[in-house]
Amino acid sequence: MADVPPGTTLAARTRALTGRARAAGRLAWATWRSIVGADRYDRYLAHHRAAHPDEPPMGEKEFWREHYHSLDRDTGARCC
Repeated sequence: MADVPPGTTLAARTRALTGRARAAGRLAWATWRSIVGADRYDRYLAHHRAAHPDEPPMGEKEFWREHYHSLDRDTGARCC
């Protein structure tokens, strides 16, 4: 491992490897959530805080209901 100097104990090398594996796991999980759209509500909240700080955001259940209704209204957004 390039970030662990030679002569380092096995325990230190294990901690370094474990940390890198956890970081890779977090990145993989965030990427998967983005691909399947599970992070849409989180992105909505971030946008809402920046663009409309004085208004309360929709709740998560209301957000998803509106999201799916908008997909039903826009028939060009789906394949079938």
